[in-house]
Amino acid sequence: MQAVLFDHDGTLVDSEGLHCRHWQEILSDYDIQLSDTDYKKHLAGIPTPANADRLVREHSLGVTAQSLAERKEFVTQDYLSKAPFPLMPGALDALETVHRIGLKIAIVTGAGSHGVTSTIDAHGLGSLVDVVVSGDDVRQSKPAPDCYLLALEQLNLTATDCIALEDTQNGVTAAVAAGLACCAIPNAFSAHQSFEEAQRQFPNLAQAIRWIQTLLVNSVGQ
Repeated sequence: MQAVLFDHDGTLVDSEGLHCRHWQEILSDYDIQLSDTDYKKHLAGIPTPANADRLVREHSLGVTAQSLAERKEFVTQDYLSKAPFPLMPGALDALETVHRIGLKIAIVTGAGSHGVTSTIDAHGLGSLVDVVVSGDDVRQSKPAPDCYLLALEQLNLTATDCIALEDTQNGVTAAVAAGLACCAIPNAFSAHQSFEEAQRQFPNLAQAIRWIQTLLVNSVGQ
């Protein structure tokens, strides 16, 4: 193993609650009430353009999916201009541990680049992260494998050299489609999803990183 590829939203940063609130605020202007349950069931972990397309079709909104997505991006960027997404519990320790044991780090998100940039800058992660790939860098976002394939190319590694950490079914699907072994770390917004494709499932980042360390120790001993 030579690298760990981290998802961003819901894996490294606790952002899903904020995304839910932002969609609720936007949809309220159309007299639509989006419940937390509906967000978790249908929108959590899905890139903004896909969510916008779904919402426009389901509610027959008198706007284009592109304009709705642009509004969501504006609301998110406005939030990030004032404060970064908070890190998930154990996220900084996880990144520092992976870096300390000599593995490369990539952050691979299906969302836009501004969220990752804000996270790296605000939390001082620049010295830890080797590669960043966002949905802005590829034609198809997750669950397509494009983000992960590009990350592997930029790391100059093969899928068998790496492991991915994801919090959603779509993310796991994307990683596995790229040939990666993937561990699932569900959160409150994705716990109901199916993670059958994941190699392992862990309740938090700390346990996932300890498992990766064990793999390294065992591989050295062989």
